[in-house]
Amino acid sequence: MEQKAIAFTGPSGSGKTTLIEKIAQRLAKSRRVAIVKHDPKDKAHFDRPGKDSDRFFRSGAEVAVLSPTRTTLFSHRPRTVEEVAKLFGEFDLMLVEGLKHLPLPRIGVFRGRIDPDYLPVLQAVAIDDSIDQETLVLPEGVDILDLNDTEAVIRWIDRHAIKLERN
Repeated sequence: MEQKAIAFTGPSGSGKTTLIEKIAQRLAKSRRVAIVKHDPKDKAHFDRPGKDSDRFFRSGAEVAVLSPTRTTLFSHRPRTVEEVAKLFGEFDLMLVEGLKHLPLPRIGVFRGRIDPDYLPVLQAVAIDDSIDQETLVLPEGVDILDLNDTEAVIRWIDRHAIKLERN
């Protein structure tokens, strides 16, 4: 089984989550899709304070919660994308939000303006009509995608996603 990955990056509020959600909804009909989201400010919580899994996690232990419809992992250790891929098991495409340091093909998502600090890690930009393409200057080889054309973005992903190395 070939497992591929692609990454998305961009400023807060640019539409990354919405785009990834649309792609996942479309592709999940015919492919196994996995999503990894970077949480640089450590804001994500998976249970209410005082509930069993929260109490177990606060004990310092690694915790897995298994139910008939999902599995949730609580870990005190940062994981690599490769480790997370193993935890997911079988999938066709992993969509990664953030994690700019990972060597994955990357789509920058922007509205209003493109932050030039992102350009060195991008292979494409997904923009809407709030950015004037006539005056847009991008490094050579950076493709322009329509943020509102999910099918075109998926076609770009199918051409550029790379195979994950499995150890």
